Amino acid sequence: MSILNVPSEAEATGRTADIYQSDLKSLGYVPSHTKAVSLNPEAYEAWASLARAIGSSLGLRRYELVTLAAAQAIGSSHCRLAHGKKTLAIIDEEELAAIARDYRTAGLPPEEVAMMDYAVKLSTEPSAMSDDDTLRLRDAGFSDREIVDITLAAAARNYFSRALLALAVDLDVPQGLSPGLKDALLAPLPPD
Repeated sequence: MSILNVPSEAEATGRTADIYQSDLKSLGYVPSHTKAVSLNPEAYEAWASLARAIGSSLGLRRYELVTLAAAQAIGSSHCRLAHGKKTLAIIDEEELAAIARDYRTAGLPPEEVAMMDYAVKLSTEPSAMSDDDTLRLRDAGFSDREIVDITLAAAARNYFSRALLALAVDLDVPQGLSPGLKDALLAPLPPD
């Protein structure tokens, strides 16, 4: 449980109130992570702008797959659940549960497995990364811009997820997740 004193929906003012309103409109509630990070609304808005810039270039499916892999690698239940819910808009529940349990055996195309492997390594062993890692992405068919965007998506997820973990932000379980999908999203990273 976080020690932060965050304003309720009724107490929020200014830019924070606008951020809350956006979540209320799109999600139907204001998640704990929004309340915590929007204590600095300028930083929250900069984060959201960065995520949009990366996602619009990379494409929603690739962005979400990289996000899910990075979040799983660092143990971010917050981001796994939130982005699992978002991903249901583009991937059916059965496939998403298989990806969440073990993306390597979920029947994904090799290029998607490669980018998720890259996100995991960036999240767990960044100092061990080399040109060999980016060359694997190039060999999988990614352009230089896509390699940069995959890197930025994974690194940005590390930034946000690690902030939530450090602040001990309360975990929200989005409505509409089946028990099976929730369990799959909360599963630890399988061994190589």
